[in-house]
Amino acid sequence: MSSSEYIKGRGAQLNVDNRFNEHSHEIRDDFLNFCAAEGEEANESRTTIIETFPKTIVNKVTSPDVGLEYSLNPYQGCEHGCVYCYARNSHEYWGYSAGLDFEQKILVKRNAVELLEKKLKSKSWKATPIVLSGNTDCYQPIEKKLQITRKLLQTFLKYRHPVGMITKNALVQRDIDILKELAADNLVHVNLSVTSLQEETRRILEPRTASIKKRLETIEKLSSANIPVSVMMAPIIPSINSHEIMPLVKEIAERGALGVGYTIVRLNGAIGQIFSDWIRKAMPDRADKVLRQIESVHGGSLNDSRFGTRMKGEGEFAAQVAQQFKIARNLYLKDSERPKLNCKLHQEFKDGQMKLF
Repeated sequence: MSSSEYIKGRGAQLNVDNRFNEHSHEIRDDFLNFCAAEGEEANESRTTIIETFPKTIVNKVTSPDVGLEYSLNPYQGCEHGCVYCYARNSHEYWGYSAGLDFEQKILVKRNAVELLEKKLKSKSWKATPIVLSGNTDCYQPIEKKLQITRKLLQTFLKYRHPVGMITKNALVQRDIDILKELAADNLVHVNLSVTSLQEETRRILEPRTASIKKRLETIEKLSSANIPVSVMMAPIIPSINSHEIMPLVKEIAERGALGVGYTIVRLNGAIGQIFSDWIRKAMPDRADKVLRQIESVHGGSLNDSRFGTRMKGEGEFAAQVAQQFKIARNLYLKDSERPKLNCKLHQEFKDGQMKLF
């Protein structure tokens, strides 16, 4: 493979057509403010930051197999560039491509903090865990500069409201001070995504994420600070990381993780084309084998949207993965348990505030 065929530092290697638009470059521009841009020297790798001002920030999750009720995403698109990311398809809503656009055009919700505060102050809102990063990573690179996620955590702490987090970025260590205060009242869970123990696999599969070494260090630091942390090994990709289940669970348990979950890769919508193109460039020697194995898990297709089977797959390979996780949990995490998030303090806080008036 020649260097001209592969864009280093990116997951997707092309832009695919947007299914919603007759012309894939038509842009929805309401709520957008094209005033901030950051990038590298090479044009094909430039990242553009676009300010947005949505009307709401807390989203009701209607999918029955996701395991959360509400999510909050301060950013749309994700510079981490994970080639398999299910969130890529959501970028088409804005008129962008699920391919390179998803990791090069990052929409920032500038009014996220004030919208969250408005929601938590609402008389009709009853405390229910809200998960940061239900779609895209709240600790992606631009967060280091903008600190929107940190301010959101301060807001959850102020209102004594439970929050969950999903990330694969070691930047979460920056906010251990706030997370410790939340954890003291059982108001936070952190889920760290660790897909592989092999740095080479991480580098081409998730090009702009934290290194494996930094992620394992993050588990240790969170655990040492008494902040509940679990790990998501997501996704399991046949013949890429499927052989790492046992050693990975052993490693994260030794670092202090309280639990582990997983999903099996599913390539819905435009992701099938993006992933297929990527693997033929990044891993040409095993591309056909991997794609055939993914199809075997999802009824002969790369695309699976069926609730109940889409996350775990079906067939012999899926059964083997499920069995390996069962064994791994019994061996390494048998006596571990995450504390339940506290939903009572928020109402007590609001009641106390009302008495002041």
